[in-house]
Amino acid sequence: MAKPKVHIFQPADETGESHKFLEAAGVEGKVPAASWIEASNQAETGEILELDPDTAVTVGIASRRTLLTPETIAGAPDLRLVAYYTVGFDNVDIDAATDAGVLVVHSPTEANWGGVAEGTMAFILSMLKKVRERDRHVKNGGWRDMSLGATYLGRRLDGYEGLTMGILGLGRIGSRVADLLGPWRTNIIACDPYVDQSKFVHHNATPVDIETLFRESDVLTIHCNLTKETMNLVNEKLLSLMKPTAILVNAARGRIVNIDDLFDALDKDKIAGAALDVLPEEPPEPQMALLGLGDKVILSPHMIAYTKGAGLKMAVPWVTENIMAALKGEVPSHICNEEALPKWRARFEGKSLL
Repeated sequence: MAKPKVHIFQPADETGESHKFLEAAGVEGKVPAASWIEASNQAETGEILELDPDTAVTVGIASRRTLLTPETIAGAPDLRLVAYYTVGFDNVDIDAATDAGVLVVHSPTEANWGGVAEGTMAFILSMLKKVRERDRHVKNGGWRDMSLGATYLGRRLDGYEGLTMGILGLGRIGSRVADLLGPWRTNIIACDPYVDQSKFVHHNATPVDIETLFRESDVLTIHCNLTKETMNLVNEKLLSLMKPTAILVNAARGRIVNIDDLFDALDKDKIAGAALDVLPEEPPEPQMALLGLGDKVILSPHMIAYTKGAGLKMAVPWVTENIMAALKGEVPSHICNEEALPKWRARFEGKSLL
């Protein structure tokens, strides 16, 4: 019997130990020389991934440099699994995978989503406390300047009501952000039509519709997946509802926000600032207008979750276990498209390739 083929299109295991494990288990691996971090520093060309026809599993990260299209899925008729080292999975056509009975799994490790939540707090505090501006002012020879006044976040006993913090998407990351904000005694509002009412209660967030979220938030942070529904969701219409003093934070996916509309809102002082870990095109073109907005914007190279001792390597065991399960005809963990399970079970369950 031929060895099952696993195509790792963007490797995250710098040690290579998981690749050796799979080979020892009887798997034929196809692994490019470039790591995911090397690939992510290149322009997102949107190359369509081509799989060998006998590929059983393909593995990588959610970088739009490589796209898994309906053609990708159709090109490997016996494909069982698309596995991600990342929480995100937006570079695969999940509808095409579901239609074909191919499971898509991701890796929501706490190191990843928890890192995003902590980084979001750093963004918020850097903007509201003017960390960059104060640092630069002192290094340039200045000292106390009342224009460097910061914003107080929480309620106080003197009657100050504190800020209203808005969260778009109350999943793992949004919930952790709400929990981290708890001790600050801010007013937390959130919009997520896909979670139960009890989750809002558990994380001390008041549920609101999306228009209210944008209208009432002093700081609005985005933590939803990129889907057909959320593509360019944050546009001129919603941005026009925000307070002129409000700050927008996006640590989810760049294409959720219409970047031209955001630039217009910032440039014309319709909102006060933005902190972005993600952009529609990564890395950005040197002439991108947003780069010229100075302290109105904090930009980060889509690595908010990367922390020393953690990062994507925490997901390697999860992915390896899911690969082995799928090749053995067993249902893997952390499935993103459970609607594909009936067809997957009919095609692959109990049919081991090892």
